[in-house]
This record gives sequence, C-alpha cells and structure tokens, in this order.
Amino acid sequence: MFHDIAPAIRFANRREAGRILAGRLGAYAVRSDVLVLGLPRGGMPVALEVATALGAPLDVFVVRKLGVPLQPELAMGAIASGGIRILNDDVIRLCRIPNHTIEHVARLEQQELERRERAYRDGRPALAIAGRVAILVDDGLATGSTMRAAVAAVRRLRPSRVVVAVPVGARDTCEELAAIADEVVCAEMPDRFGAVGAWYEDFSQTTDDEVRAALQEAAEPRGAQS
Repeated sequence: MFHDIAPAIRFANRREAGRILAGRLGAYAVRSDVLVLGLPRGGMPVALEVATALGAPLDVFVVRKLGVPLQPELAMGAIASGGIRILNDDVIRLCRIPNHTIEHVARLEQQELERRERAYRDGRPALAIAGRVAILVDDGLATGSTMRAAVAAVRRLRPSRVVVAVPVGARDTCEELAAIADEVVCAEMPDRFGAVGAWYEDFSQTTDDEVRAALQEAAEPRGAQS
C-alpha cells in the first residue's frame, strides 16, 4: 500500500518538507508504539519534523550507498546496520564491476557506517524497534537502493510494521518499495522525477553536527519516552 498527493511542488527546505510529510502521517500521531527513524544525513531534518508532529521518539538509522568507482553518485548497492547488503545487479552488470571491487567498496563503507553510528548518538544506545511501528524517513527516493537496504535491516529487528515515508520520490521506486514495506507514504510523485535535489529550493548538504543536533532536539522534551 502506498499513498501520494498530486500535483508535485518544490519544498523550501528539508524541514518544510518534513512538516508537509507529517501531515500525511496523522494516523500515527500520539501513539506509544511509533518510532521515527531518519536516514542520515539528509533524512534527519525531515524526520525531526515528522517525529515532532507525531509526538514520537526519533532515532537515526545508518545506511551507506555503495558507489560505483569513478562514478560515486551511481549506486551499485547499499549496506545498512545489521549486516544488510543490497546490490543493484543491473548496474553491476552494465558497468562490469568485479567482485573484488564490490568487496573493497563495501569494506570502506562499513567503516564509515560504524563511525557514523558512534558519532551521531554520542554514546546513547539505539532505541528499541521490536514490536513498534518503524517509520523510515528520507528526503526523497530516486533509485531507492538505500531505502531498500533500510527496510531489509529494520525487518530483522522485528518491528510490528514498517512504513516508508518521504516528501518526494520517483513513482516506480515508490511502487517497488510498496512490495517490501507495509506502507509507503510519498507526498509527491512527479511524472518527470530527475534528482531528489531538484524538488528543493535549498538542498544543501546536511552535516554530522546537524544530525546530532536533530537527535538532541528530539530527545530533550521526550527523553523519558525513549
């Protein structure tokens, strides 16, 4: 199941996009079993607005894209917490990427994944996911390889439900994710998608410090609920 709202618009920034997205998630407001998981880095400002609007706790869920050598923006797959790896066989075949190159890139990204997990939480443990509705939030969906890895990883942690929520995404990708998530909420699905950043006035890079700040801001008023 997935939901979309038309026509497509441009968002001022990620936080505005998060507020708009939160309006599509009203069914999950003020529920004790809901947990919002932001995908760093760009998904965290969006997720903060969603968590605030829903009155839900916020945590970070680290996923790393496996970029094609010399074309790092082209994803040949992704990895996520919990030892999950998703590979894009079409890209690997088209670019003729050998296995040893995939393994090399995966090792490097695993090191970065672990570094980020340590840095973002400042020693705080990850929030429990088992038995809760896990709402996975990113700033947009293009190929969806990162989100597919996130869904697969979260499933291993035994949530009661997995919801993918994004402000904007490619229609085909949202439909494909609906086959593996319990629900996909995509506020905008433009007919001609292009890149995620094209749908934001301000799409400047989110920093590690901003991710930490988002977690701190979400935890301060609701620390007892975490």
